[in-house]
Amino acid sequence: MKTKPGFKVTDVCGSHIIIAEGKENIDFSNIISLNDSALLLWNNIQGKDFTVEDLANILVNNYQLDDNTPLPREQALKDAKDVADQWKEAGIVTD
Repeated sequence: MKTKPGFKVTDVCGSHIIIAEGKENIDFSNIISLNDSALLLWNNIQGKDFTVEDLANILVNNYQLDDNTPLPREQALKDAKDVADQWKEAGIVTD
């Protein structure tokens, strides 16, 4: 996968959202809001080809459970797939 050009993250009242650059891309019917984990993923994959496994690796390397054990790989893969599916549906990444 790869992010499509013309999208950037901006902060709106403390919330991170992905917007399309350029007046021809203005469409407020599909605003993509990012939580901290999705923002971490988005920032790490800009300009790179990536897979769901790459996203999962970013999560595993940056998050741990409350007892300081690493985030389980199965959970990271599930979360990464969910985010990738949402981004594909929103049209901001390509296969």
